[in-house]
Amino acid sequence: MSILRLLQQDGALSTPALAEKLASSVTPCWRRLKRLEQEGYIKDYQANLDRKKLGMNVLAFVQLSFVAHADEAPNRFEQQIQAYPEILSCHKVTGDADYLIQVLVEDLDAYSHFVENVLRKIDGIYKIQSSLALKEVKSGTRIPLPK
Repeated sequence: MSILRLLQQDGALSTPALAEKLASSVTPCWRRLKRLEQEGYIKDYQANLDRKKLGMNVLAFVQLSFVAHADEAPNRFEQQIQAYPEILSCHKVTGDADYLIQVLVEDLDAYSHFVENVLRKIDGIYKIQSSLALKEVKSGTRIPLPK
């Protein structure tokens, strides 16, 4: 878990720097890292960007409900949404809605455009309920690892 914890803190760590922090030599550290990648524990590497500095000021949490669950509309939806980079995440959920998506766009006009020209055109959706983030209190992607 130590290697995963260190990489979550700094995904840009070189293998020699990682080995040094783990008090290991480079070759065994490299082998452990490659094994974790091959086994799927490490999916990919990315930089965490500041959305506001990039002009992405509207973060919306959107609940979507479908007319029927037995038809193919929800399955088609799951495929369709993959094409939209504005959708940061999509979860099939329990409760009043069928899906909860997280949408990130520049401003309210862009969000309105996304709702009208993307979400409202998806077959089978009968209800769209949006909640706009007023303040981001905590945001992250780090998985809590056991100690």
